[in-house]
Amino acid sequence: MTKFLLAVHVIAAILAIGPVAVAASMFPPAARRALAATGPGSGSADATASLHLLHRICRVYAVVGVVVPVFGFATASEMGVLGSPWLVVSIALTALAALVLAAVILPAQTALLESDGGGTRNPAARLAMATGLFNLLWAAVTVLMIVRPGSTTGA
Repeated sequence: MTKFLLAVHVIAAILAIGPVAVAASMFPPAARRALAATGPGSGSADATASLHLLHRICRVYAVVGVVVPVFGFATASEMGVLGSPWLVVSIALTALAALVLAAVILPAQTALLESDGGGTRNPAARLAMATGLFNLLWAAVTVLMIVRPGSTTGA
């Protein structure tokens, strides 16, 4: 059962977190291009449609991403490592990544989509920074899940 839970957890992480990380990373430069491409025949409608698609990917996969910690907890419980320091830190970093996504990235994307283009360069830069932090947090969680410092499970 442990291997099944671990497989679902890893597959869910790849299929749910990966698209959010990529789409969120693509959003700020696409927003800058969309804001620069104003006027008739400039392709701004296509750029805006791309932004809406990237934002939708982030929103939908953020919800789907809830499966990752659910199966992560089930796997950790089955392995008997719920109290391990590497897991506790991973859980905290995952919660922080979820908070950055829900409280910073998604609202900033929405604000950029609803803006008229006036003074939006700094919000796009702040969004890029928040997205970088989000991706860095997930990278740290991934390393902790692989290295598992102090683990004695041998898995």
